[in-house]
Amino acid sequence: MKKHLFLALTLMSFQSTAISLSVGWELWYPYQYHNKQQQLVGLDFEIFNAIVDDADLDVTYTELPWKRHVQYIRTGEMDVAMGSSFTEERDKFAYFSIPYRQEVVKLFVKKGSVDKIKLNSLSELTTSNFMIGVEGGYYYGQKYQELIQDIKFQARISEVVDLEENVTMLMKGYIDGFLVDPITMKAFTEKYRLHDEFETHPIEIYQSDIHIMLSKASCTPNIKEKIDQTISKLKANGTLDKIINRWTHIQSQ
Repeated sequence: MKKHLFLALTLMSFQSTAISLSVGWELWYPYQYHNKQQQLVGLDFEIFNAIVDDADLDVTYTELPWKRHVQYIRTGEMDVAMGSSFTEERDKFAYFSIPYRQEVVKLFVKKGSVDKIKLNSLSELTTSNFMIGVEGGYYYGQKYQELIQDIKFQARISEVVDLEENVTMLMKGYIDGFLVDPITMKAFTEKYRLHDEFETHPIEIYQSDIHIMLSKASCTPNIKEKIDQTISKLKANGTLDKIINRWTHIQSQ
């Protein structure tokens, strides 16, 4: 009887110490979104769920705007954010996993207008008459972070909520182009059947690693290490490459 009681208490203790994480997400097609069956799907979700399953983590998902999400990571009200870029500012309050995919940002313009937008670098925007659209709260690289401190550069930037608004602004002629990653753009043009409406400008914008971000206020380094080990394992056995390749060719909703 005592042996059985001890075993039961041990199992209860083990269950009570199971890692449970609160994970935020924001509509970001094709990385994080609801499909027609109202399931949470997307490139980041599929990768993160593979990590969660392999690492035996318990998670709950909450939809919230990215800026608020980052603030909740800072305070510990939320544990985890997917699809995160490393910055020195975020490093003060968050742990970053090893990278699980790459992100590229390009300047997209109307089809046939590349030659009209004479920019050799992002910094030249400051002395131009061009307007470029961006999405509020997103990271466009260290160079952009430095340039946006310049009032003259700020005057050439139009900040909106999402890609749909930027596309509308471009089509109406209010901006000359917008910054977005090619996977998102490809998904958007296929979803709304806007083929051959846009093209990429050759100037370089940004390319970097994407991480899972964990709150230092609510997570321990051990959790980060567990996630890192799982990412390494899924990279080595080809699981991550299979997922990324599948979503690069864009799945239907």
